[in-house]
Amino acid sequence: LPALCEPPWKPGLPPRLRPGADGREPDLFEVIARGDLLVHHPYDSFAGSVQRFVQVAAADPAVLAIKQTLYRTSRNSPVVRSLVEAAERGKQVAVLIELKASFDEARNIEWAEALEEAGAHVAYGVVGYKTHAKVSLVVRQEPEGLRTYTHIATGNYNTDTAELYTDLGLFTCDPAIGADAAALFNMLTSGHLGDQRFERLLVAPVNMRARVLELIRREIAEQRAGAGGRIVAKMNSLEDPEIVSALYDASAAGVAIDLVVRGVCRLRPGIPGASESIRVRSIVGRFLEHARIFVFGNGGRPEYFLGSADWMSRNLDWRVEAMVPVLSEPLQRELQAILDLQLADNCKAWELQPDGSWRRPEPAPGESRRPSQQALMARALGREPRTA
Repeated sequence: LPALCEPPWKPGLPPRLRPGADGREPDLFEVIARGDLLVHHPYDSFAGSVQRFVQVAAADPAVLAIKQTLYRTSRNSPVVRSLVEAAERGKQVAVLIELKASFDEARNIEWAEALEEAGAHVAYGVVGYKTHAKVSLVVRQEPEGLRTYTHIATGNYNTDTAELYTDLGLFTCDPAIGADAAALFNMLTSGHLGDQRFERLLVAPVNMRARVLELIRREIAEQRAGAGGRIVAKMNSLEDPEIVSALYDASAAGVAIDLVVRGVCRLRPGIPGASESIRVRSIVGRFLEHARIFVFGNGGRPEYFLGSADWMSRNLDWRVEAMVPVLSEPLQRELQAILDLQLADNCKAWELQPDGSWRRPEPAPGESRRPSQQALMARALGREPRTA
């Protein structure tokens, strides 16, 4: 029945990627060079940002190399076709394909064969570990020398799921992040963990677990020093016993903790003496919540991260994952706005109770309804140019 269907949703473009008055699309590399860019799917168009990034890189004569991880792909993937085109044009193309991505094994084998036939270097990651990181690296020859452009995301390079899953992606030409991404690809193409060092990226199973625990413990120290500890984390699942134990310790110290966990949550909030300062909620709406955002208060100088990993033992110990710090203050405010809307949702949220049950909050008498996904759709529409 049409009356019971959701109205169609067409993703828009972030303001910086919109065509100009002359109808011409902006130079994507110039846009990224002027400052980091954050995209939020499906509110922002995947085709007009991530897909276009790979297509432009494949066609640009100044681009020397493209490196990319592939976990889940669509059947007629424009992203993979662009990688094939880039290899046929003589660019250095290296692709890390995860052959054990559940339900996508056959498709990934087919793409691997197509890429190899085109001349791409196809690798299958570190022995014994799934490659779950979502990373693209473009190396471009510019007048000042070589420059790297990196895209790190929470979701797959999949045009189909990009319309149904909420995911975030960061575009940056930060040289330190580019160097870390290059080191990550060296590790993946070698097939062994080796002795890699990362300056900015949190990479599992190398340094991610230790760094996350360090950040949680820092909030405990900030709380005890009177600066006020604060943790906000959004993910698909929370299962890892060591992380859960650290969060309990943080709550016992008085750190204020908000968790947005869509699926499995091993932690119980609101237990006296153990987790009184922890609140856990799950957002279930029109789109599947898939983005991972992590915020640590840092005594009033909050640090923001996004990436591919949930706080699960399998992600931290048995998969190659990547989390990236979001250093731009405007983009930090964007991430905080997303979290604020989800923490205020009183329609599509479910709150975890101390006994393990879930309760759905309802608007109080006279209180307005605040569905977070609808609010994010409205924000995206509000950024689009209006016509008379």
